[in-house]
Amino acid sequence: MKNIIFFGDSLTAGHGLRASESFPALLQQRLDEQHLPYKAYNYGVSGETSAGGRQRLASVLARHPVDVFVLALGANDGIRGIPVRETTQNLQFIIDAVRRQYPEAQLVLAGLEFPFDLGPLGGHRLAHYATEFKALFRTLAEKNSLPFVPFLLQGVLGRRELNLPDGVHPNPAGQKILAENVWQVLGPLLRQPVL
Repeated sequence: MKNIIFFGDSLTAGHGLRASESFPALLQQRLDEQHLPYKAYNYGVSGETSAGGRQRLASVLARHPVDVFVLALGANDGIRGIPVRETTQNLQFIIDAVRRQYPEAQLVLAGLEFPFDLGPLGGHRLAHYATEFKALFRTLAEKNSLPFVPFLLQGVLGRRELNLPDGVHPNPAGQKILAENVWQVLGPLLRQPVL
């Protein structure tokens, strides 16, 4: 069996849901149905920032050999307004560390967009931040030649029926869409013949 590490925050953890309803668990079901020899590990921690991920990375990498590493951090950086440069540096550190320890591993980066429409707030500075924040993920993916999920919350963000009452965290139906968003990029990688 090969190992897929899902490294993220509450979106990955499946905040407020049963473990079986998180998108990594849903992807495990799909892997099993398609008889693909992968085990999905959910290392999502609610409230995690990119700096927190950087701190706990070594302990996660020490637990299992890594064949695929799906990096889905940054949402909490955005909510807290952490400077984009800092988030970028932390994510680059994580990418470099995984590559150093597991040079054969396939990395996948999940992108995020700032979760609020900031225009009505008149927040010119905030709108500028939102644009920079969204761009940092694609820039990192291109710089590191990573397969890229453009927007993890595509089709879920802002849709009340797909989120918990807090309006921020996907409900079970929303997690199914997250699983699909990730699978569109991850699935073809896993089905490639091993050289």
